[in-house]
Amino acid sequence: MKQDVKPPAICLRDVYVTLPSRAGKVEILRGVDLTLKQGEAVAVVGPSGSGKTTLLMVTAGLELATSGQVEIAGRDITGQSEDELAKLRAGNIGIVFQSFHLVPTMTALENVALPLEFLGAPDAFEAARKSLQDVELDHRMDHFPAQLSGGEQQRVALARALSASPKIILADEPTGNLDTRTGEAVMDLLFDLRARHNATLMLITHDEKLAKRCERVLKMSDGNFDEPARKRTGAPA
Repeated sequence: MKQDVKPPAICLRDVYVTLPSRAGKVEILRGVDLTLKQGEAVAVVGPSGSGKTTLLMVTAGLELATSGQVEIAGRDITGQSEDELAKLRAGNIGIVFQSFHLVPTMTALENVALPLEFLGAPDAFEAARKSLQDVELDHRMDHFPAQLSGGEQQRVALARALSASPKIILADEPTGNLDTRTGEAVMDLLFDLRARHNATLMLITHDEKLAKRCERVLKMSDGNFDEPARKRTGAPA
């Protein structure tokens, strides 16, 4: 009997991003090919300006590729409307940025419930409470972002990103605004929750130590990957 083969969680084919400038066109991504299997963790490293964040933004549908194809869980997102992309993100992708992007006038609980309400989840606040408990912030649910430390705000952002149990987690320098100890604690939570959800992880980072926690490490420069993936010792084939 023929077995069903799951499509890759993320698949980019010959993706270019070209932006206009006074000096002419600037190529941010140059023919990127990338495939992440379901449940795989991949780190993308490289110098500032190499295209790492643009890669994440294109994968999330927050920025459009000039050419090429982007597929999420076998679904081609090229040419989809903003509403379609927003629904795709809300149901399938959790994003954690370096800046926390919390709504300042909403409590931690309300911030986490927001994407669930967008999806029309009837138990949005119950699920948000569970997500905050997972990041050990159940005692801070009614606090506003300004009343939280940087580490607590990032944990709220992490709870929000994972509240809908997304199949894919995209993290862009999630510890960039945190001290070393707090950053390590946040990343421990991220990897623990990612394992619990069996989610695919794309981690953008400058931290080589952090990158090595992933199964593959890809290095970018000048808009593309410039060396083969390095597989972590003992990582799944």
